[in-house]
Amino acid sequence: MPYPKNLLNPRENLALDLRPHWWYFSKHILTGIPLLILWILQFRLDGGTGKDIAQGTLGIVTIVWAIWLLLKFVSWTRTYFVVTDQRVIYRTGVISRHGVEIPLERINNINFHQGIWERVIGAGDLEIQSAGEQGTTLFENVRHPDGVQQEIYRQMEGDATRDA
Repeated sequence: MPYPKNLLNPRENLALDLRPHWWYFSKHILTGIPLLILWILQFRLDGGTGKDIAQGTLGIVTIVWAIWLLLKFVSWTRTYFVVTDQRVIYRTGVISRHGVEIPLERINNINFHQGIWERVIGAGDLEIQSAGEQGTTLFENVRHPDGVQQEIYRQMEGDATRDA
């Protein structure tokens, strides 16, 4: 689902509309590996009352994990990282919302960090230093943060040209 157009200012043009990288889900999905191992071990046990209780408990834990994973997916679908020709916007949350908006003219510096694995998969962290109250804002799991950094600088140059 793209960023809602009604949240843009009049005559504001969208340059990038991104969701967090799929790597965002890695830690959440990987928590299911111990659960899978427990299920495999459970099927190898002999029958009995203890096995029935263990299977019931394991079933409940699996359902809770699946619901938690679904909530993380819904949170991912409601997380936006948007670059326009006037500002950088970050919004997240389903029930309670959190948002950060940084006007382009207030951005002082943009840094990105990618480890080796993140370079391979095209993810990373973007750090934007601004002249506002917050100072430095860190955005994690950004898709191709080096390209996003370049696009923000491109939009900043266009904004400076329009102002001149």
